[in-house]
Amino acid sequence: MIRVLAGSNAFGLQHDLQKIIGKFIAEHGELAVERVDGEEVSHERIVEAIQALPFLVSKKLVVLRAPSAQKKFVEEVEKILSDIPETNDVIILEPKLDKRSVYYKYLKKKTELTEYAQPDENGLAAWLQREAKARGGNIGSNDARYLIGRVGARQQLLSNELDKLLLHDQQVTRSGIDLLTEPTPQSTIFELLEAAFAGRGDRVLQLYAEQRALKVEPQQIVAMIAWQLHILALLKTSGDRSLDEVAAEAKVSPFVLRKSQNIASKLPLVDLKAQIIELLDIDLRSKRSALDLDEALQNFLLKLTISS
Repeated sequence: MIRVLAGSNAFGLQHDLQKIIGKFIAEHGELAVERVDGEEVSHERIVEAIQALPFLVSKKLVVLRAPSAQKKFVEEVEKILSDIPETNDVIILEPKLDKRSVYYKYLKKKTELTEYAQPDENGLAAWLQREAKARGGNIGSNDARYLIGRVGARQQLLSNELDKLLLHDQQVTRSGIDLLTEPTPQSTIFELLEAAFAGRGDRVLQLYAEQRALKVEPQQIVAMIAWQLHILALLKTSGDRSLDEVAAEAKVSPFVLRKSQNIASKLPLVDLKAQIIELLDIDLRSKRSALDLDEALQNFLLKLTISS
């Protein structure tokens, strides 16, 4: 049997991979599993691993990561996979697959291929609810979304935070989330810009003060604001492309793009360009002179509230 696990959702991919490996080890023992990294070994070593008969065991599982790193493997994939003996199971891990390629089309047609896309906010919230239930607890849809907004969209971090919250109380609530989790700087910078573009000057200054109290340095805040403006620029210049297409090309999470859609829809491109230029000027001046970067950033953010 040949399985292919592909896609950028590393958490989901690794979760399923470990279940498959665990089941195989339970049946055939640890010596029956061989791991090969296509980015570190030769083409010949890959072929040898998946085609050689098992040694001291009746069946073996070869976990082959990124064999597409070897051009010859891609060119000869049909012949190579067709020569795998029945005693060998193979799992191919391909975090990045070009769906337009002949290689992808062959794997999709001839193997058991599972794709792991990055979930959007709705998908993450539903996943958190399922996980909470599976772990003996409960979290409502709104509280799941609140947790995502507070700590970010990384599934591994969300899983860890969920464990902590369920230990505190099997019913996860917003008050528990506030008590036991720390807001990620990136998430709070989004809230800061959201408040600025909504014209809420007092909230902007409050969120900025919270960032500094968390010991986030002004240069870090510059970098994070620049990242959020970059996301807005991607949305404003995306044309007719879907969010998933833009996310794949820019190598960002679709969740991040969706989160910024509302701001982008109300922000003229000409204003966004001016804001990017002004932030760049602040960054350059802070490196060339004794600029009070805290004051400059707060003035920059308050100007956003006035222009909104």
